Amino acid sequence: MDHALTFVIATLCILALCYRFYGVFFVRKVLRADDSEVTPSHILADGRNYVPTKKWVNAGQHFAAIAAAGPLVGPVLAAQFGYLPSFLWLLIGCVIGGAVHDTVVLFASMKHKGQSLSEVAKAELGPVAGWCTGLAMLFIITITMAGLSMVVVHALERNAWGAFAVFMTIPIAVALGLYEKITGSSKGATQVGIAAIAASVFAGPYIQGTVLGSWLTLHAETVALILPIYAFFATALPVWMLLTPRGYLSSFMKIGVFGALVVGVVFINPEIRFPALTDFIHGGGPVLAGPVWPFISITIACGAISGFHAFIGSGTTPKLIDKWSDIRTVAFGGMLAECVVGVMALIAATSLHPADYFAINSSPAAFQALNMQVVDLPRLSQEIGLDLYGRTGGAVTLAVGMTEIFTRIPWFGTLASYFFQFVVMFEAVFILTAVDSGTRVARYLIQDLGGDLYAPLKRLDWVPGSIAASVLACVAWGYLLTSGDINSVWALFGVSNQLMASVGLIIGATIILRLGQKRVYMLTCLVPLAYLFVTVNYAGYWMITNVYLNPLAKGYNVFNAGISIIMLSLGFVILIAALKKWKELLRIRKDNMPETLIATPAE
Repeated sequence: MDHALTFVIATLCILALCYRFYGVFFVRKVLRADDSEVTPSHILADGRNYVPTKKWVNAGQHFAAIAAAGPLVGPVLAAQFGYLPSFLWLLIGCVIGGAVHDTVVLFASMKHKGQSLSEVAKAELGPVAGWCTGLAMLFIITITMAGLSMVVVHALERNAWGAFAVFMTIPIAVALGLYEKITGSSKGATQVGIAAIAASVFAGPYIQGTVLGSWLTLHAETVALILPIYAFFATALPVWMLLTPRGYLSSFMKIGVFGALVVGVVFINPEIRFPALTDFIHGGGPVLAGPVWPFISITIACGAISGFHAFIGSGTTPKLIDKWSDIRTVAFGGMLAECVVGVMALIAATSLHPADYFAINSSPAAFQALNMQVVDLPRLSQEIGLDLYGRTGGAVTLAVGMTEIFTRIPWFGTLASYFFQFVVMFEAVFILTAVDSGTRVARYLIQDLGGDLYAPLKRLDWVPGSIAASVLACVAWGYLLTSGDINSVWALFGVSNQLMASVGLIIGATIILRLGQKRVYMLTCLVPLAYLFVTVNYAGYWMITNVYLNPLAKGYNVFNAGISIIMLSLGFVILIAALKKWKELLRIRKDNMPETLIATPAE
C-alpha cells in the first residue's frame, strides 16, 4: 500500500463491518441493552442536565467532546516507527479496545443514573477503589492538560501570525457568548463569528513586521507561562462566556477541516513516502526514545483507545441518551469515527518525506545526528513563510502535511501559508477548548477530594475554595508543561490516559460479569484489559528507569517519576479490588444474580 486512498478505503470497510456485526453483538448480546427499560435521561429529566436527546444529535456532541487533539497528534508522533505499526494499532486498538471501552463505560454510567466513573467504581468495587479512581482521574486530567498544551507551545512559538489568529478567537467567542446571553439567540452571531475567525487568519500577514507582530513573536518559554495563566482566567469565567461559544465555533472548523482533508486525500491520493517500518522500532528515535512496543500504544491513545473518553462517557453523555440501543451509535460509532480521524492524521504525516518529517519534529541536534538531507522542507518553509525546522510536538508536522495535500488541489497552489496557519489555529483552538474544560474538571476533582478533609471545599459556589482549587490545578499542569520536553510529557500523558482506560475496562468487566447473560462475555473487556494493563505498566517502568530517573536523559525529572509511581500503584489497587469482586461474583449462582437496573454499592 503506497498511496493514501488504499488506507482510507481499507479503514472505512473494516470499521463499517465491525460496527455492523461486532457493535450489534456487543450492545445486544453482551450488554443486553433493552429499549423497554427507561433511561436516566427520562427518569431524572430536569431540562438542564438530564435531557432525552435524539440519537444523531447526541452522537454529534459526543464525538465533538471526545475528538480533541489526541487523534491528531498521537499518530503524527508515532509515524517515527513507520506507517504499519500505527495503522494496525489504530484499527485493532479501536475495534477490540476503544469502541468496547467507550460503550461499556457509557453503559455502566447509565446503570448508575449517569454518575461519574469514580462513583461507579465506588458502587461496583467498593469505597477504596472509588477513592483511588477519583485520585487517578485528577492525576490524569492534570497530565492531559500539560501534554496537550505542549503541542500548542511548539505550534505558536516564533509564529506571530498563528499567535494573532489564536488570540483573536478569545474576544470573538466572548462577543458571541455575550450576544447569545443578551438576545437568547446565536443565529446571526454564528455566521459573524465564523467570518471573523476566517478574517483573523487572512489578516495575519499584515501584522508581521509591525510592533504587534514583534510582541506576538513569542519564545516557547513565554508561551508555556502564558497558557496556565490564561487557563486560570478561562476557568474563572462563566462557561457561557468563553468555553461554550468557542467550542461551538470550533465544531464548524473541525467539520470543515476534516471534510476538506478527506476530499483532498480522495482526489489527490498522495503517495505514502514513509516505509512500513523504520530503523527506530527498537528505540533510540529522535521523536520518541522508546521502542515500538509499548510506545506505539502509549503514543497513539485517542484514536485507538483513550481513558479520557471515560470523562465524557460518564459525564454529559449518559444523561442525554434517549434509548438504550442509542449507545451503539453514540459510543461505539463515535470511537470508530475518531479512528478515521487518526488514520487521516497518519496519512498527512507519512505523505511527507521522512527527512522532512524528522527535521520538523525533532530538535536540530537530534536531526543532525541522523545524517539525513531534507527534500521539500526548504520549499515548504518559503511557501508557508515560517521557519519549520525543530518545531516538535506534532502540530506543525500535521499542519505541513495537510497543507501539502491541500495545495495540490487546482487553484489552491499559492495559498500554502493561509492553509498552514488555519490548520495551526484549528489545532490550537481545539486544544485550548479542551484545556478550558479539563482545568475546570481538575478544579472540581480537587474540591471534591479536598472536601473530604475540609468540608467547605465541596461547595462549588464558595469563591475562595474555587479560586484556590483553580490556582492549584493550573500550577500543577503548568509545572509539568515547563519542566519537560514533548518526548517525556507526551509519554506521561499516554501512560496516564491508558491507565484510565484500563480502569474503565476493569469496571466494564465487573458489570458484565454481574449482569451479563454469559460470563464468558467478560472476555470482551478482559482481552483488551490484559494487553493494556501490561503495556501501561511496562511503559511506565521504562520511562521511570530510562528517562525520569536517568540524569543523562533529556526528560530527567524526579517529580514525573513520583507521579508515575503513584499512578501505577493506584492502578494495582483498583485491579486488586476488582479481582476480589470478581471472585465474589463467580461464586454466586447465575439464577441468584441481581437483575436490577441500579447496582447495590459494594461493601
